[in-house]
Amino acid sequence: MAQLRALYSCSVPQISFHGFKKSQGFQSFENNGLKTSSFCQKIGFASSGFCGDHPIIQQGTCKKSNSRVHVIQSILADENGSPSGAVKDFVLNNEEANLSGKTDAYGRPNGSGKRGKLNKVVLAYSGGLDTSVIVPWLRENYGCEVVCFTADVGQGLMEMDGLEKKAKASGASQLIVKDLKEEFVREYIFPCLRAGAVYERKYLLGTSMARPVIAKAMVDVAKDVGADAVSHGCTGKGNDQVRFELTFFALNPELKVVAPWREWEIQGREDAIEYAKKHNIPVPVSKKSIYSRDRNLWHLSHEGDILENPANEPKKDMYVLTVDPEDAPNQPEYVEIGIVSGIPVSVNGKELSPASLLSEVNEIGGRHGIGRVDMVENRLVGMKSRGVYETPGGTILYVAARELESLTLDRETIQMKDTIALKYAELVYAGRWFDPLRESMDAFMEKITETTTGSVTLKLYKGSVTVASRKSPQSLYREDISSFETGSIYNQADAAGFIQLYGLPIRVRAMLEKGV
Repeated sequence: MAQLRALYSCSVPQISFHGFKKSQGFQSFENNGLKTSSFCQKIGFASSGFCGDHPIIQQGTCKKSNSRVHVIQSILADENGSPSGAVKDFVLNNEEANLSGKTDAYGRPNGSGKRGKLNKVVLAYSGGLDTSVIVPWLRENYGCEVVCFTADVGQGLMEMDGLEKKAKASGASQLIVKDLKEEFVREYIFPCLRAGAVYERKYLLGTSMARPVIAKAMVDVAKDVGADAVSHGCTGKGNDQVRFELTFFALNPELKVVAPWREWEIQGREDAIEYAKKHNIPVPVSKKSIYSRDRNLWHLSHEGDILENPANEPKKDMYVLTVDPEDAPNQPEYVEIGIVSGIPVSVNGKELSPASLLSEVNEIGGRHGIGRVDMVENRLVGMKSRGVYETPGGTILYVAARELESLTLDRETIQMKDTIALKYAELVYAGRWFDPLRESMDAFMEKITETTTGSVTLKLYKGSVTVASRKSPQSLYREDISSFETGSIYNQADAAGFIQLYGLPIRVRAMLEKGV
C-alpha cells in the first residue's frame, strides 16, 4: 500500500494520536471503545501487517531522504455517525500521495477514490435512504466533498424536517436549501398550462416540470460553491435521470455528472441499509411506503406495489391530496378563476402570487375529489409504466384556461395550438426544457394567448369539473351573429354559395366516379 511504502524506512511506525501521552498505545484506544483492528482498517492498514496485537506507538521523526512528509488528520466517526473527537495523525509520503495536506473521512486524499477523482459534488438530496447512502458512497468512490442540495418545490414540511442534521450525519459538508415554489409555478407550471401541454392525453406533467427547475438550481449552487460535479439519485430505468442530466448539459456542459444507481453494486433497499450500517451512516427510520411517490405543489404521483398490475384498482386509502368523490360534499362548489394573457392571476376575485394561487385551488379541488388520473404511459426509456396522479388544482386551472380560449382564439389558431401542444408536452416529458425548440414553441404560445384574458366559473361536484360561466373583454363570440334571430351581419342566404364552393372537390370526385 502507498501508506506502507511511505513509511518503509522508519525503524518504528511513527503514528501519534492527539490527546494521548507518548507512553500510551493502542490499549488506551481500546479502553476508549475503539478496537485496534477496526482503527487500522479505518486508516487503511491491515491489522496483520502494520498493526499487530501489541503495536508500539511513539512520537518521533520518520527519516527518508529527499522526501517531504505531511501530517494528515481525519475525524473518526462513532457508531451513530457523529464525530467521536479522536483525531488520527499518520505520516504519508507526499511524492506518492500528492495530498496537499487534506484527506477525506476514509483516510484517502480528497480528490481520489475507487472510481475517479472529483473535488466537490453537489447532490440532489431528499433525506431518504437512497440519498443518505449516496453521500458516503460519493466520498468513498470519488474522494470528494459532498454538498447536499434540497429544492423546496412544495413537497411539504414533513419532507423538509431535519434535513440538515441528516445530511451532515451522512458525511455532507453542508446542506443548501432553496425555496423554489414561486419560480416553479411562474416559470415552469404556468407556461405549460398556457401551452395546454398534456402528455398522452392525461398526464399534466407534474414531475416532468419539477426536474428542470431543481437541476437549474443545482447548476447555480455548483457555481457558487466551486463544485466540479453534480449527482442525483435517479434510477437507470426512469425518466428523471434524463431530465436532470439534459438540464445539466444545457446549462453547464463542463460539469461532470455522477449517477450512482448506474454505477454501484447496491440492488435495493436491503443492500442500501447494509451499506449505511457498514459505514456508520444513520439512515431514516420510518415505515416504508408501499408506493413510490413524488410530490410537489402541482401534483402527487403514486407508482409501485399493486399499481404495477394495470388490472388492479387503486386502493381507497392510497390517495393523499383528494377525498374519494363518493365522500365529497353533496353540494357543488363554484370557483372563479381570473386569467390574464393565458396565465391565472386570481381565485374568486382575489389576486394571489402564483404559488399561493395554486395552493388555494389545490385545497378547493382536493375536498371535491378533483384531479384523479389513472394511466398507463410510455416512459422515455421505452417501457410502459402505470401511475396514478392527483392534480386537483392543476385540473381546475387547465379546464379554466381551455374554456377561456374557446372565446378568445379562432378555429385555425386553436387547431395549430393543440397540434404544437402535443410536441410541447413530449419535449417537457423528455427533459428538453432548455431545448431551443421548446423555447420557440413557448414564444408562439405566449404570442397567441395575448388576448386570452377574462374569467371562468367552474362547478365542482364529486370529482367532476364543469364550466358554468365564461367571460372575456377579448371574446370573439358575438351574440348578434350567433343568435337564431335574423341579423344584419350574417345573411343566411350567403350559406348557399359557401357550401357550393366548399363542397366543390367532393362534388367533382363524385361526378368522375359516376361518369357525369
